[in-house]
Amino acid sequence: MSRSARLAGTRAFVVGMVVSCLSGVASAQTFPSKPIRFVNGFPAGGPADFFSRTIGHKLAELGGQPVVVENRAGAGGMIAAENVARAAADGHSLYLANAGVLAFHQHLYAKVPVDTFKEFAPVTLAVGVPELLVVHPSLPVKTVKELVALAKTRSGKLNYASAGAGGMPHLAAESLNMAAVIKMTHVPYKGAAPAVTDLLGGQVELTFLDIPVLLPHIRAGKLRALAIATDKRSSVLPELMTMAEAGYPQVQADNWYGVVVPAATPKPIVMRLNELLVKSIQAPETKDKLSSLGAIPIGGSAEDFQKFWRAEADRWGKIIRTVGVKLD
Repeated sequence: MSRSARLAGTRAFVVGMVVSCLSGVASAQTFPSKPIRFVNGFPAGGPADFFSRTIGHKLAELGGQPVVVENRAGAGGMIAAENVARAAADGHSLYLANAGVLAFHQHLYAKVPVDTFKEFAPVTLAVGVPELLVVHPSLPVKTVKELVALAKTRSGKLNYASAGAGGMPHLAAESLNMAAVIKMTHVPYKGAAPAVTDLLGGQVELTFLDIPVLLPHIRAGKLRALAIATDKRSSVLPELMTMAEAGYPQVQADNWYGVVVPAATPKPIVMRLNELLVKSIQAPETKDKLSSLGAIPIGGSAEDFQKFWRAEADRWGKIIRTVGVKLD
């Protein structure tokens, strides 16, 4: 190729990049221009649904367009991940992804349908969610120590529910199995809501789940809380000890949810989305609703979320290998 041809090609590339950037800026100035799909990977009634609707309500108000929450349950959130990853990269399809999809699945499965690091762009870390260990009231235990003692006498006969194989509740319970040298049997569900339904009905004996979905049942006396799987106590259940205080500091399960969009979404639109979402999350009414159920409103830059996301993937990868959980 001649020098003039190479220069012409370079000029065309630069012009194309400039036009693309200007187009992205122009799009961001009018964004959103149509209803926003806010997708989560779990059924209605669970924490992901509650967070989507609470944040989405304020997002609609600030963005001037309706926000339609879509619950695409199944495969631990990967059905929803595929749906958003393949959507138009125009900022109108958002995914409220949990730690399982973004940080666990790459370590749990030999093959995943979505490479989250490559196929998603981070927008903001939205909510932090402590996990609680709860039991059905019929189980004759009031402390973690008593639960472990009972599990030793009933090896493999205590059933614990999770919101799906490979999620935070599953790994928290397996961490307890390993730390206490006990064997409890995993019963996975397609989301927190059906898991809690069966726990309330006594079909399973215990679970680790996000605090917002469990708190109403604890306050109503329908479930008994034993511990919180974080390094400090919760403001909504200050009397409840941590797993570390119960003697199992290895069992640390701080769940979290972050908003991502298809990777090809123009950066100016990602920045505009970040602005709208952070304002939505930090709005007093949103914070009050989230905090009242024990969730922790966050909201921050896309860059901070990306660093956190990668650090969590590394941390949980080590835990998954140590615990020895592997899914097909």
